[in-house]
Amino acid sequence: MVAYILVIDDDPSCRFLQSALRGPETVVDTFMDPTAAPTESLHRYDLLIADIRMTRLASFRKIREILPQTPVVLLSTAGDLETTMEAVKWGAWDCLKKPFPPGAIHALAAKILTVRDMCRQNTESAPSTSAPARFIGSSDTMMAFYKQIARVADADASVLIEGESGTGKDLTAHALHHLSSRRGKPFLVVHCGAIPETLLESELFGYEKGAFTGADRAHPGLLETAEDGSLFLDEITEMAPSLQGKLLRFMQNGEVRRLGGYQVRQVTVRVIASTNRNLDEEIKAKRFRADLMYRFVVRLVTPPLREHKDDLPQLIRSILQKNHRDGVYVSPEAMEMLCAYDWPGNVRELENILRQTQLLCPYPVILPEHLPERLHNRPGTEPLSLTLLEEAERTQILKTMQTHGWNQSKAAQILGIDRKTLRTKMLRYWLDKDY
Repeated sequence: MVAYILVIDDDPSCRFLQSALRGPETVVDTFMDPTAAPTESLHRYDLLIADIRMTRLASFRKIREILPQTPVVLLSTAGDLETTMEAVKWGAWDCLKKPFPPGAIHALAAKILTVRDMCRQNTESAPSTSAPARFIGSSDTMMAFYKQIARVADADASVLIEGESGTGKDLTAHALHHLSSRRGKPFLVVHCGAIPETLLESELFGYEKGAFTGADRAHPGLLETAEDGSLFLDEITEMAPSLQGKLLRFMQNGEVRRLGGYQVRQVTVRVIASTNRNLDEEIKAKRFRADLMYRFVVRLVTPPLREHKDDLPQLIRSILQKNHRDGVYVSPEAMEMLCAYDWPGNVRELENILRQTQLLCPYPVILPEHLPERLHNRPGTEPLSLTLLEEAERTQILKTMQTHGWNQSKAAQILGIDRKTLRTKMLRYWLDKDY
């Protein structure tokens, strides 16, 4: 997929950005004056790089209005708190202090574009069921979470992923590895709750020949096998406290000693862990060691589905396509009910409901009566018939969106409402360019 990058900087020395960023699948356009950027073709750009001094220009603000969701990297000659706060104000992914080596901007751009590819919904064709799982969603909540992943992915720091069941903790772990310099190295997964304590220790640390009955040969553990890569400990709170202590010592010094052995091996591996439990409660109940928790430098919290319901249309479309049911649609009334539900089981529950509904629904349109009983008779879930005024409003929004190429910012301006209100109405009326 070709990536288009827009660079706006009046410093002639930054012309090197064009050569630093250009590649076989990368097109870079450089402008010293924001007014020179062709506004009619701005929508094609996937990344905007600009000098922070130019963010105060009216023309630049106009560009940001046209490209509200486009990632921004700001360049600055100052590296202070004021500059950083200015960058945050403009929603920048990062702020680079001049001068910087070409490799720095190239690596940052590559990471941002990889995140784009990871989270962008492919609307041209149905996704292959053999393709690796990926995040779906472009809401503000998910975009903020993508940024967190991108910012910590390439650090060597250990990461603890917290979140409810079905929120994508395993996807987060895979993304952290995929976006890091360890990509191409081993990524091993250990389901801590599925392996007995004695076996889990030997799986992690390995064993020497004769360490126990049946150990007829030496066996390296997963910590050794994952050398230079990442080890994902799924549901780490299921690990016994005694084994937590051994893991703690490894994370402190990087040393591994196999069961029944005396040789100490130095291992370099990034530890990523996840849990769906409340860690404060687990520590208070002495089921999880506080000192082990403190060894995790970064803690990420996966957003529950109830906090980004704007992504429901994308998620539903993706699930239907994955199940080879991309010819099945959701009625506006059924969509009302889906949006009103709190989704305690998150995306996993959504997948379950859609599978069940597809089996029971005899029509290519999912109606309210096809949805499970628990989605009925809840506050705000009563099916709503559109009034004449609502039908007129829906028609007007649809016409405006089609006229302006489904550009939400432009359509909101024409309709005289803000972008958030427009998005809410699109969700209510089940308006999506792919439907």
